[in-house]
Amino acid sequence: MSNSLFRKKSLATILKDAKDGLADGHETGGMHKVLKVKDLTAMGIAAVIGAGIFSTIGEASFHGGPGVSLLFVITAITCGFSALCYAEFASRVPVSGSAYTYSYVTFGELAAWVIGWALILEYAIGNIAVAISWSGYFNNLLGGLGLSLPPWLASNYDSASPALIAAAPHIAGIPIILNLPAFIIVVIVTYLAYVGIQESKRSANFMVALKILVILFVIVVGFFYVNKANWSPFMPNGFSGVMKGVSAVFFAYIGFDAVSTTAEECANPQRDLPKGMIYSLIICTVLYVLISFVLTGMVPFYNLKVDDPLAFVFDQVHLPWISYLISVSAVVATTSVLLVFQIGQPRIWMSMSRDGLLPRRFSTIHRRFKTPSYATIITGLLVGIPALFLNLTIVTDLTSIGTLFAFILVCGGVLILPREEKATTKRFQLPYINGQWIVPALVVGLIILFNKEILLKLSMEGGWNVWKHNIPFYLFVVVTLIITYLSATRKLSLIPVLGMLSCFYLMTEIALKNWIVFSIWLAMGLVIYIGYSYSHSKLAVKQNA
Repeated sequence: MSNSLFRKKSLATILKDAKDGLADGHETGGMHKVLKVKDLTAMGIAAVIGAGIFSTIGEASFHGGPGVSLLFVITAITCGFSALCYAEFASRVPVSGSAYTYSYVTFGELAAWVIGWALILEYAIGNIAVAISWSGYFNNLLGGLGLSLPPWLASNYDSASPALIAAAPHIAGIPIILNLPAFIIVVIVTYLAYVGIQESKRSANFMVALKILVILFVIVVGFFYVNKANWSPFMPNGFSGVMKGVSAVFFAYIGFDAVSTTAEECANPQRDLPKGMIYSLIICTVLYVLISFVLTGMVPFYNLKVDDPLAFVFDQVHLPWISYLISVSAVVATTSVLLVFQIGQPRIWMSMSRDGLLPRRFSTIHRRFKTPSYATIITGLLVGIPALFLNLTIVTDLTSIGTLFAFILVCGGVLILPREEKATTKRFQLPYINGQWIVPALVVGLIILFNKEILLKLSMEGGWNVWKHNIPFYLFVVVTLIITYLSATRKLSLIPVLGMLSCFYLMTEIALKNWIVFSIWLAMGLVIYIGYSYSHSKLAVKQNA
C-alpha cells in the first residue's frame, strides 16, 4: 500500500489527454478556450484586491504603522517566488487543477489529495468569510441611500444580540435570523460561474477596471491630505509589530493561484498563464503599498484599528462623499473575489473527480455552457448556506495556513520536476540559479541580523505555556537546516528553495491553534481518502487491472 500512496500521474499522459480533449476521461466535450493575458491578469487582480485592501489593512497598519508597507513587499516577494513556481508548472502542465494537479505529477497521489483537501479551505471556506464581508459593505451602502434591511435579515446566529433575537420573527419558538445579502450574492456569483467562462470573464474585467479606477482616485486624493509626520516612527512596534499583520495581509494575496485553475479555458496556457499571474501580483503589490502609505500618512497608525479604514480616513479629513465611493468600490471588489474563487473551486474538484478521487459527477461538463456544472452548484451550496446562518469571518488565519501549505508543495514540486533541455513550444521556464552557496549565505546572514529575535524564540524561558506557541518556529528551524544542507550538497535551484522557506516562515507567524485546527482538517481528509478515494483512484484501477 505504501508505494501506491505515492503513485504519480504521468506528465506525458496528462498532456496527451489534454491535447485529445479527453481530460476527464470520458466524452463530455472540452471547455471554452477564451482567456488571454489581459483576462488572466484581470482575474488575478480580481482575486487579490478584495476585502484585504478595504478592511484587514487597517488592523495590519495598527500593529505595523507605516512599516506595514514592508509587509506587503515581503508578502509579495514570498508570493512572487511561489508565482514563478506556479508559472513553471502552468507552462509544463497546462490543465486545470492548480496545486493539486502539480502535486500529483511530482509527489504522488496522497500528497495530491492532501493539497486538494487543503485548497477547499482556501476557496470554499475562505469565500464564506468574503460573502459575509460583502454583506457588511452592502448594508453600509444601503444605509448611505437611506435604506436598510430588517436587522434579522442581515445578521447571523453567532453574532446576534439578545435584543435582536427577541425582535426577530419566530417559527415554532426558533428565532429566524438570516444573512440574506451574503446568500444572495453567492447565488448570483455561482450563476455567473455556471453559465460560462465568457460571462465570468466580462464581469471580472468590468469589476477590476472599476475598482482600480476608484483605488487610483483614492490614492491621488489621499496624498494631498498626507501629514509626513505620521510616517515617523516608521516601525513603531518594531519588525515583530509589522509581522503581526502577516495573516491578514497574506489573506489578501492568496487569490493569484486561482488563475492557474483556468488553464483549460486559456487560448494559450503555456504562454499566457505565467504572464497573467506575475502581472497581477506586481500590479496589486504597487497598489497595496501606495494605499498603506496613504492610510498611515492621513491618520496616525494607532487610530486605524477600524473595520473600514479607507472610509474612516476620509471621514477624518471631512470628505464623506469619498467614503461612499469607497463603499461602492468595496462591494464591487468583494464581488470579484467571490467570482474568481467560485470559478476556481469547481475546477479543482473537477480535476480530482477525473482522477477518481471524488465521485464522477464532479467532473461533469455542461453541454451548452462548457463549465463543471455539478461541481459549481455544490460549491455554491457549500458557501451560500453557511454564509446565510454563520459568522465565519475568523477563518482568515486558517485559510492562509492552507494556502501557504499549498505554495510550499508547489515550490517543492518544481525541485522534483525533471528539467527539459529545450522546450518544444515557447513557454515560461523558471531560471535555474545554483543555490549551493547562496542559500547557506542567506541563512547565516539572517541569523546574524535577527539573532536576538531567534534566541528569544528558541529560549525555554516561560515554560510550556510560552514555548508551545513557538513549536511551528522550531519546525521551521529544523526544515531550514535540512534544506540548507540539501542546497549545499545537491545544488538545488534557488527560487523554489526561497519560496519554500519564506512560505514556511509566514506559516510560523500564524497562531498555534490554527495549526491544530488545520491538522484536524487534514486528518478528516485522510479518513475520506482511505474510505473512498484510495480504492476509486483511476491509477488504482489501472494497477489492479
